[in-house]
Amino acid sequence: MADWNDSSRNAQRFGSVPRAGGDVTGRVSFDEGLRKHMLAIYNYMTSGILLTGIVALLAFNSGMAETIHFSALRWVVGLSPLAIVFAMSFGANRFSTGTLQLMFWAFAVLMGLSLSSIFLVFTGSSIATTFFATAAAFAGLSLFGYTTKKSLSGMGSFLIMGVIGLIVASLINLFLQSPAFYYAISFIGVLIFAGLTAYDTQRLKEEYQYLRNTEFAGKAVILGALTLYLDFINMFQFLLSFLGNRE
Repeated sequence: MADWNDSSRNAQRFGSVPRAGGDVTGRVSFDEGLRKHMLAIYNYMTSGILLTGIVALLAFNSGMAETIHFSALRWVVGLSPLAIVFAMSFGANRFSTGTLQLMFWAFAVLMGLSLSSIFLVFTGSSIATTFFATAAAFAGLSLFGYTTKKSLSGMGSFLIMGVIGLIVASLINLFLQSPAFYYAISFIGVLIFAGLTAYDTQRLKEEYQYLRNTEFAGKAVILGALTLYLDFINMFQFLLSFLGNRE
């Protein structure tokens, strides 16, 4: 996210960061702005997850999920969200806020189509149970990341390396087809994305002081929502491996 970091440094250089020891009015204004910024991120993230769930249910009930799952379309539907994530992350400065919003909603729809196949594998009740368990865990972890005074920055590089390791291990298990390896990957995945939820929440909160009053602030809301969305969805999918009852 080099473009985002450049925008943050520019905002700091031009004095958008509230000065330490400023007046009470400035502090109150900053806190109110931070709350609105984070609330906007959570609103977008929650709306995206709900849209994904609705699309997944509709695709399953219409029979589209089965059509996608048992055809070459599953590769298109599965890889398209990844392409959008890369485009949004590395092209944020080139896109307008409106374009990023459209890309976010398109991503949520495609994720819904991709995730619709879980209804072919797991029972609806276990999917619902896992979803609410994930929501409760996410809320607690995000609240911790938002309120803790301890810096979580040291976790960042470790957790990103863990995500890369998960991807490599998952690719290897495509050939091994080992149930034990599968559950080990799922367990580690839950821990990694639990940590990322707290870390990303704190990072998004801290970045606000550099992004406030800049033209990038609106884009940061969409990108922040995308980040937390990915943390939630990945934690949900890994938890489903343990809590889901198969059809």
